[in-house]
Amino acid sequence: MKVLGIMGSPRIEGNSDILLSQALAGAKEAGADVEKIILDRKHIAGCKDCKKCNKIGVCAIKDDMAEIQEKILDADAIIHSSPVYFWTMTSQMKAYLDRWCVFFDAQWRWQKDYYPKMRSKRIGLITVCGDTNVHTGDPIVHSFKSTVDMTKMQWLGSVMASADDKGDIANNETAMQQAFELGKKAATP
Repeated sequence: MKVLGIMGSPRIEGNSDILLSQALAGAKEAGADVEKIILDRKHIAGCKDCKKCNKIGVCAIKDDMAEIQEKILDADAIIHSSPVYFWTMTSQMKAYLDRWCVFFDAQWRWQKDYYPKMRSKRIGLITVCGDTNVHTGDPIVHSFKSTVDMTKMQWLGSVMASADDKGDIANNETAMQQAFELGKKAATP
């Protein structure tokens, strides 16, 4: 079992990173091999909508996303973590998610070669916002859950939390436990 963590925050050891690490600790405790990718340390260009990937399943843009796509294909579950920036995901996470179009043909069906690995993929999400209303992160949940629903992948659920300063989330026992449990769920077939 492989669980991949995708960190969309540019703040290392910030609240989104802490919760993702907690989720990966839960997955590891449940017996999974885990890996974390920090998107801010990668070069990922935005999608150009050139549609070349729809024909051949390979993106025309040559950057770090090709390596990440291989890790996505290899993982059994993926947990994404993003802070809320202006009521949505970070630009790093958005560029990453937009580049998922490589997995689809022009009719938004799985590319034939990718279908066997992607159809049973399990997807989870962590959002952290500075607002006391955690539902400020709802647009991010909507993006990921809609992607899962459209593609018939498995939605593991979301952990939505609130924190002000860097590292504050470590004091939120509920969010820390929810993230740990999300990781365990990701590692359990």
